[in-house]
Amino acid sequence: MGMDFFERTGKMAIGSRLRVLTETLTRDAAGIYGLYGIDMKPKWFPVFYSLTDERPKSVTAIAREVGQSHPSVSTIVKEMIKAGLIEAVDDRADRRCTLITLTEYGKSISQELIAQLRDVERAVEQISSECDNDLWSAIADWEKALSRKSILERVKEIKDGREHSEVEIVEYQPIYRKAFYELNRKWIEMYWALEPHDIEVLENPERHILEKGGHIFVALYNGFPVGVCALCPLPPEAPYDFELAKLAVNNSIRRKGIGRRLCDAVIDKARALGGEVLFLESNTRLKPAIALYRKLGFKELPEYHPAYARGDIQMELSL
Repeated sequence: MGMDFFERTGKMAIGSRLRVLTETLTRDAAGIYGLYGIDMKPKWFPVFYSLTDERPKSVTAIAREVGQSHPSVSTIVKEMIKAGLIEAVDDRADRRCTLITLTEYGKSISQELIAQLRDVERAVEQISSECDNDLWSAIADWEKALSRKSILERVKEIKDGREHSEVEIVEYQPIYRKAFYELNRKWIEMYWALEPHDIEVLENPERHILEKGGHIFVALYNGFPVGVCALCPLPPEAPYDFELAKLAVNNSIRRKGIGRRLCDAVIDKARALGGEVLFLESNTRLKPAIALYRKLGFKELPEYHPAYARGDIQMELSL
């Protein structure tokens, strides 16, 4: 990868650029060891340096000190034992524990390493004097920032924020009648068939939902309807005030929290209208939907009186 590539990608390729820099430094480090006649691989240095205080240490202690994983340090230790630089000894205080220490050969190399390290430090200072920015301090600042919040966490927050802004929840208008019908039809027919009551409601939501005091919410993704959900008033004799119904989201628009936002809009409206208990009927085959309902606080009812042939679970939410 050349500089032109990084000029085009910008900061989003920071991982790749750091990897190129690391490869350059590692290649030079290997050459430096050869320059001083020291038989050592660059990746061994943190473990080797940790042991130069001549105190035997466990692999766990070394890994914690150098900030690497236990498996990684364990692999390096095996390589260094094979190279004769370190050896395993029994812990006098705990025979079950094995400690790692430098061999006599390793100790002799540590003396030779002192001059190399001093020369390397001067070379690094020389590079720093040629640069506008102090890389060492910048790395420390980045490490502190990443310890507070990782790049993964930051990207997720930005992604969620962007996708939230791309989705708008609006009240139903006649222009969304076709979307209301098609979105519901498509998900129902993925598993079952439309029932007569489905067709009545979907073909005339104004009459069967809105004119009875209900509400329909539509999710727009970049202005295009991709999800719907209805709040339907129930008869006065029913033990529930409203029903959450006709939730449907375009199957190609996933992982954007659209179903959750539609449900939130229905729940908020039910509360605003003074509702105390919200009801819904679904099917346990729809695992993501059931998981969403449970996350929202819906509890499964012990008895079922399904209004649809496909219904095998009924739930309620205290508002």
